Order: sequence, then structure tokens, then C-alpha cells
Amino acid sequence: MRVGIIGGGIAGLTAAYELGKRGYRVELFERDRELGGQAGTFQIAGERIERFYHHIFGSDVDIIQLIAELGLNDRLVWLNSNVGFFHGGRVYDFVTPVDLMKFTPLSLFDRLRLGLITLYLRRYGNWKSLEGITARDWLLRYGGNRNYDVIWGPMLRNKFGASADEVGMVWLWGKIHLRLSSRKGGKEQLGYMQGSFGTLLDKLRQKIEESGGSIHTSSPVERIVIQNGKAVAVQSGGEQYPCDAIIATVPSMAFLKMTPELPQDYAAKLKNIGYQGAVILVLTLKQPLTHIYWMNVSDPDVPFVALVEHTNFVSPDVYGGQRILYISNYLSTDSPLYSKSKEELLEVYMPHVQKFNPEFDATWVREIHIFREDAAQPIVGTGYSRNLPQHMTPIENLYLANTTQIYPEDRGMNYSVRLGRKVALLAAKED
Repeated sequence: MRVGIIGGGIAGLTAAYELGKRGYRVELFERDRELGGQAGTFQIAGERIERFYHHIFGSDVDIIQLIAELGLNDRLVWLNSNVGFFHGGRVYDFVTPVDLMKFTPLSLFDRLRLGLITLYLRRYGNWKSLEGITARDWLLRYGGNRNYDVIWGPMLRNKFGASADEVGMVWLWGKIHLRLSSRKGGKEQLGYMQGSFGTLLDKLRQKIEESGGSIHTSSPVERIVIQNGKAVAVQSGGEQYPCDAIIATVPSMAFLKMTPELPQDYAAKLKNIGYQGAVILVLTLKQPLTHIYWMNVSDPDVPFVALVEHTNFVSPDVYGGQRILYISNYLSTDSPLYSKSKEELLEVYMPHVQKFNPEFDATWVREIHIFREDAAQPIVGTGYSRNLPQHMTPIENLYLANTTQIYPEDRGMNYSVRLGRKVALLAAKED
């Protein structure tokens, strides 16, 4: 049996690996030159690093299990992390309960309220009861206006832009409930792979090819061939590849273009879930900007949402002593910032980066890289589970597995591994 897989990100590679283990012949198609999707890599000082910053949490059992299964445990390291919060022109440490008590933009009452809300959501397990309320309404009701104005509101607007008020509370529950297990004793440790997560991509590719699978890079798919209500082939480069089943792991808008024969009801579910795009500027610097790894930004005047200083997490010695800074932004793809060149974007960002360190100037910058993703973040509204598109599409032998279907969790490498395994078992009729 031959299975076509469209998309060479973590979900597609995991699905191909799982099917290969079971004796299926896989044909995998990736539009880009490199595999990995949002986990793909590039090089700095001869060392691979992710285009979009990545780490894993202690609760990410699916990807941890996959790493172990592939014999890569010795490449997975757990490193101390720290988080900062930028508000009112000042950087605050924001990891431990003591840090929270020192966070003076909130009154003592509001700090206690914030801590109690976080603790409650961390322990609360009935996410379905939250589906009917927006994050904004829940947070204002239980956290109060000041907490919303300083903490929660900026976070939602930074991630979802004009759609912030529509985001369901389940999305925020997932962020807090599923992620805080990485913090033990007031400390946070996060996982990273020596040699980058490209090490995982390489091993998956190796296993797929060893099982007889074929991987086609630089091979965008024009269409999925449908005959008599069944998916029968993948068309790429004008050539058709017959398949007994097809799994698409691409964003919904790409899938709709490949499969215009989708029934109207199913297509409507795909169209009703929007995305925010992401644009990431990666700078190599001659010295550190701050002491913080992950800096959340709560300032409406700053035109980006986070600074991720990778070399405050992984040693700069790995990259020849260079310091690496990701400047992260979630934007609508029609935003003027989204289409700017890397030089233009740095010019816009420069005076705002100086707010984090007044000594920063253009002479610190050695290299500039820019990466974009149109479908970076699905917009998760209320009642989301009722409108969730199923993995088994109405077209026989055709399956969809993309980030809109990771729910109640949010998108991330761990859940992409889980998604790929799940859809592989469906296609193999082993669910």
C-alpha cells in the first residue's frame, strides 16, 4: 500500500515514519528545499539553528518519546531558562513567585489575584466548561481590569491582533495548564537538542528512506486527484503519483486549493478558522542584549511581541561566540510590517530594541536573517470543538492533519508529533 504525504514538517515526517514502520510505502512531498516546516533550520557560524525559535517542555511526552525511540536521547539536553516581562520601559524578571511579588506595575492585591488565577488554571482539568466564553471575558471577570490591561490583554493582542477579543478561554487554559509543569521549585528547565532540532528531522528522514519511502523536496503539490469520490493520486510537477491513501499536513488554505472537490460543509469549517502570520527577524550580535532568554513585551508602542535571546539559553560558544536574538512578531499577512525587507524591518525595530538596552546600536549587528510563515497561529474562538474539521475528510482515503486540529492544546512540535502519529494510525486503519 502506498501513502502520499503532503508537507514535510514535523507532523508529516512523523506520519511517514509511523507508516514506514508498518510496512507502507510512503511518497512525501515538501514544497521547500528543506524539510521541517516551522521547525526547519539554517546555519550560523556553521551550526544549525531553527528559523523559528524552538524548545520543548517537560510535559511534552510525545516528542520526548519519539526522540528516545530514534536513539537520540543523548542529544536532548535540559537547560535552565528565564523569562522576562517588559512593561513601562522596564524589564522585570518573571519566573518565580518572588518575581511576581516584585512586579510593581500591579498592586499587591492584583499580584495575588494573578498568582491565584495561574495556579487555578494550572490545576483545572475541565477545559470543555470553558468553551463558551472568550479569554477576555473570563479574565476580566476573575482577574480584574488591571491584570487584563498589564498582562493578559497585551498577550492576546500580541498573538492574535484584531482577533484578540474573539479568542476562546480554552486557548489560554492550554497555555497555562499544559506548560507550567516545566517549572519545578521555582525554576524552569526546557529541552533543546544538541545540533538543533534539525537532528530530529535528519533522523526521521533517514528512517523513512530506510523503510523504502521517497522524499521529494522542492516539490509543491498542484492538486490531489479525486476519482469517483476517492483520493487516488498526488500531482506534483505535472506528474501524478498514484496512492492508496493521502495525508495532507498543510495549512487549510493550501489544502482547499489542492482539493476543490471537498464538500461544502467540510470546506466551510476550514475557511472559518483563520490564521495569524509570523515574521521573525534573527540577528547575530557581538554582545548580549539582556540577561533574559524569553522576553514578553507588554507595551503598545513596541512594534514586536517578544525577544528571544537564544544564547541566554544555549551557550554562545556553540555559535563561535556570537549572540543570537530572535525578534518575534505575529501579524496579519496584510500588515505593512509583514512584507518589509529585513533591512527595513530592522530600521523600524532599532529604536525599540534600544529600550531594552540603551547601548544597543547598529554596530552590534553582524548578520540579519528574516523568516515568514503565513499560517503560524490558528485563531481559536469559542465553541471551537463544534467546528473542528475531522482528520478523515468526506473524500474517501483522504486525511487532513494540521495545526487547526491541535485542540485543546496549542500548536507546537510535541503536538505535531502526536498529530502525525494519530493520522498515520487512521490511514493504516489502526485507530
